Amino acid sequence: MSASTGERATGFDIRPAVSADVPQLLELIRGLAEYERLSHIVQCTESRLQEALFGAEPCVEALLACSRDGGAAAGFALFFHNYSTFLGRRGLYLEDLYVRPEFRGRGCGKALLVRLARLACERGCGRFEWSVLDWNISAQRFYEGLGALVLPDWRIVRLTGDALGRLAAQDA
Repeated sequence: MSASTGERATGFDIRPAVSADVPQLLELIRGLAEYERLSHIVQCTESRLQEALFGAEPCVEALLACSRDGGAAAGFALFFHNYSTFLGRRGLYLEDLYVRPEFRGRGCGKALLVRLARLACERGCGRFEWSVLDWNISAQRFYEGLGALVLPDWRIVRLTGDALGRLAAQDA
């Protein structure tokens, strides 16, 4: 099946999220935050997610994996395009991938990653990248098993809240 109508994977239908999926996506995001021990920082709301995905200037896209055993949302992937100055091409950046615990080990995560890899190739992307927590060894092994390289020499740098505001207020 095409990306617009969904793609079948073992036990799952993978399809682009639609506006009506926002409540389910937010529930999955909260599940991811709980798994990553970061529930205390979640500020996303349905309206923010709706605007980011389907507003006047969408900045992210999402895929939803639904179980064929009843249509339950089993997992999701939220992604956007970035750009590599070295490659001179855009890339696909996976912001979040999450599969509910009861659906893990059944091919859902792999199906989402395969669909994203295909999408990156179809769109002419030079890279498909994402981050993984240092303590999540099982995820790192899973990604390496798919052929991904976990880069040991890169660290994420982040400015948020007051620190972001202080830097923005400085004179260049």
